Amino acid sequence: MLEKMVVVCNGDEAKNIMPTLIFATSALAVDYEVHVFFCPAGTKWVLKDELEKLGQPKGLPNPLKLFNDMLDLGARVVLCELALENKGVTPEDMRDPRIIIEKAPPFLMAAEGAGMTFTF
Repeated sequence: MLEKMVVVCNGDEAKNIMPTLIFATSALAVDYEVHVFFCPAGTKWVLKDELEKLGQPKGLPNPLKLFNDMLDLGARVVLCELALENKGVTPEDMRDPRIIIEKAPPFLMAAEGAGMTFTF
């Protein structure tokens, strides 16, 4: 059985998304089962064209590549359903169809037993 890890992104600044992506992809690289939850405050990072606006942070990996790697390596990436009304977004606004939109309880059930949790 794989170890589980949860990463929560709860903000719309680079200091929120970069560690979210770095921790998630690092855990995937060492075969963890990774569950990533974007709270309404972190919504912009799962929308089309938002990571591109961040550009290439000096001395850090490319955030767009990290996000794509995270999805390609099998992370379960969830946007809180509350963000739809709260932030005025639709499922069509998502940067990738593999992003799941659901409320916190199903996310918590899927992530049950996680040995590590990180919030940024």
